[in-house]
Amino acid sequence: MGRGKVKLNKIENPTSRQVTFSKRRNGLIKKASELSILCEAEVALVLFSSSGKGYHFASHDVYRTISRYRCQVGLPQSNINCLRTAETWRTEIDELRRSVDNTQARLKHLAGEDLSTLGMKELNQLERQLSTGIKRINSTKACIETKDSFYLIR
Repeated sequence: MGRGKVKLNKIENPTSRQVTFSKRRNGLIKKASELSILCEAEVALVLFSSSGKGYHFASHDVYRTISRYRCQVGLPQSNINCLRTAETWRTEIDELRRSVDNTQARLKHLAGEDLSTLGMKELNQLERQLSTGIKRINSTKACIETKDSFYLIR
């Protein structure tokens, strides 16, 4: 036996309206997920509650799906490009953070700290780099001392 038809009117009680929104939102997202899995459909779902809170589901990249839709119906792509730029910035920030972390780790190694994380190959390479650096420092010091002694003699 099937369910009877529900007359669709605005739910006046705010608490009941929120509960209904939450349940139906979850059901809608579940159906969108099932559709994308069963039919290999590219699905993007964007919802806003009456309070303005946003919800979304995407089987693939939501920006790509929306961009594809906008192309198909002939809408301009400018807004999507702004969103892509934000995503690009986030990626670049993550890469820069990793680079900073790697540089800080190298500085610690050069200072003789946190060496337990290095293997024998890395330790030998670090030793060669430090040895080369010391030779350059000593050479520069010798040049400066020679110049200073030359000026003192005059």
